[in-house]
Amino acid sequence: MSDTTTADDRTADGRPTLKRVMGPGLLLLFIVGDVLGTGIYALTGTVAAEVGGVVWLPFLVAFLVALITAFSYLELVTKYPQAAGAALYAHKAFGIHFVTFLVAFAVMSSGITSASTAARAFSANAAEVFGLDLGEGIGITLIGLGFMTLVALVNHRGVGESVKANVVLTCVELSGLLIIIGIGVWALGIGDGDFSRVTEFDTGDKSVLTGVIAATGLAFFAMVGFEDSVNMAEECKEPRRIFPKVLLLGLGITGVIYVLVSVSAIALVPADQLSEGETPLLQVVEAGAPGFPVGLFGVITMFAVANTALINMLMASRLVYGLGRERVLPPLLGRVHQKRRTPTTAILFTTALAFGLITFVGGVPALGGTTALLLLIVFTVVNVAVLVLRRDHVDADHFRTPTFLPVVGALACGFLATPWAGRPAEQYRVAGILLAIGVVLWGVTVLVNRRTGGGGPGFDPISLAGDRPSGPRN
Repeated sequence: MSDTTTADDRTADGRPTLKRVMGPGLLLLFIVGDVLGTGIYALTGTVAAEVGGVVWLPFLVAFLVALITAFSYLELVTKYPQAAGAALYAHKAFGIHFVTFLVAFAVMSSGITSASTAARAFSANAAEVFGLDLGEGIGITLIGLGFMTLVALVNHRGVGESVKANVVLTCVELSGLLIIIGIGVWALGIGDGDFSRVTEFDTGDKSVLTGVIAATGLAFFAMVGFEDSVNMAEECKEPRRIFPKVLLLGLGITGVIYVLVSVSAIALVPADQLSEGETPLLQVVEAGAPGFPVGLFGVITMFAVANTALINMLMASRLVYGLGRERVLPPLLGRVHQKRRTPTTAILFTTALAFGLITFVGGVPALGGTTALLLLIVFTVVNVAVLVLRRDHVDADHFRTPTFLPVVGALACGFLATPWAGRPAEQYRVAGILLAIGVVLWGVTVLVNRRTGGGGPGFDPISLAGDRPSGPRN
């Protein structure tokens, strides 16, 4: 087979580069599709339980925190237009392989907790659509485990995400949210619903500030996903030029959609009812448009959260495979199935972790909150990395965020990751167990490598990104 790459398609050492196929339009659709997902579909009711009628406020605050962090990502992605994201930035800023590993493993763990959240939401919506009386116990769990098994089988068979597929999935996910907004506008036009509820606080025995902060920690799960777009930098045309405008526009679009969805939801369904069960937006459709086929909306929701689960398990398994291939984790995790050419052992490992989360953690708020916790830690590192890397000058013009933003971003993300933000101890326990599993495997691998001369933990974060598909996180 002849080599058709040109000199412009190769790096300085002669390796071929990724093909630059994404312009501003495709990148915008990728970012919007990346952010949209399980969070708003599954957690609107849980957020309402924390703050009452002002359910839109935590989503707005979460959007602002995400926006500030996005400015840090913009400086780094235009300064280093390479794949690998947070792991690369941590590696360049601190140069400590163990820190780089922890960031990479935290991102992997967030993918598994996000997929487990999606599996739980899928189960709840399936029970609602098909009229299954499963309650909150073993039935929902069994559907979640069966769904995750199906995801693993598809993952093993081999699923490659293309830009065209992402466009289709984005349209489907977006359609469900636009239906909710449309129902809200219709209700407003005919005088239905109670829009006065959107200014009512109900934080129970908590203060207003404490309630909003706790709810923001949950709502943040709905805003993550934009950080995956930096992994597409090597496949974008003129990334230094288009990334700032497109990323900020994409985040702005999703922020407006989330606020409008939450306002429509609370206007049509009181907070105490919205917080019941795990299918809040289905309740909104039933209340605001009784004639609308609820089953159709349920299928749209199932499709949206199923896509979230599949893409996150793809990401997590490929990241584990990359760590295994680099001998940072046991080499067994870096094996590839000879026929399917998929990372079978990494798929089994990540699926086993997801099974444990679905079975023993279960609830959507706990799983979604753990995802947000892990990524808030990663975002704190990224905001600090921006300031550290100011001393590293590159021979190219790049976006530069005002210095106060990464400072505010690091403080905000760091605070939201602490118990003072009202996070339940369960989230720290789950995140700690996942990271502890990674650290133990890392330590065992280092000892084995030293005894066998198989190398140490000096891995290349860029090489990991080559095996890591990007997609919806939440």
